[in-house]
Amino acid sequence: MSDADAVLAALRPVLDGLAATFGGNCEVVLHDYRRPEGSVVAVAGDVTGRAPGGSMSELGLSLLKQGRDARDQINYLTRTPAGRVIKASTMLLRDRDGEVFGALCVNLDVTDLRHAAVLLGELAAVTALPDATTTFTNDVGQLIRAVVAEEELKLGRPVSRMTRAERLDLFRALDERGLFALQKAVPEVAAALGISRASAYNHLAEIRS
Repeated sequence: MSDADAVLAALRPVLDGLAATFGGNCEVVLHDYRRPEGSVVAVAGDVTGRAPGGSMSELGLSLLKQGRDARDQINYLTRTPAGRVIKASTMLLRDRDGEVFGALCVNLDVTDLRHAAVLLGELAAVTALPDATTTFTNDVGQLIRAVVAEEELKLGRPVSRMTRAERLDLFRALDERGLFALQKAVPEVAAALGISRASAYNHLAEIRS
């Protein structure tokens, strides 16, 4: 058994205890980043709808892309597709060489607490913190489409109206976020952008050359 497998096996029994400690609004997810298309190893609780075999999120892809430079992400805010506000922490798992191979994630639904905080904040004249975003999904295709849509929005125009240079910038941004580490990412990106697979592979090869 590898070091990574041993750590994952040791953490599995911990998930239920952590989720029970924080109550019904808590979900704990164990990830094995060595298989990004199905990185979810185990789940305790139900906040985001994650399930074993589900794919990793944009944040996970980004952290994996950073390699040894990646750092734990603690107490960030995001939302589920249903609009629930989640306070999340992603704690990276590393092997003896310092390489990231997985993560232990704690997701806490603070929607009701945030509503109370807004009321208290108005009374105390405190400004609420801005929300971050990520995509919780068990479908890697949905994850890819979400990342593509986000980057397309940042560039400010649809792909159909982009110049070649802008389209290459889009592919560069997707590559920097680690999207192309996923199996079948190029065909999924091509479909999401409405371009041929050949064009997508050519763009990827060009930005990496």
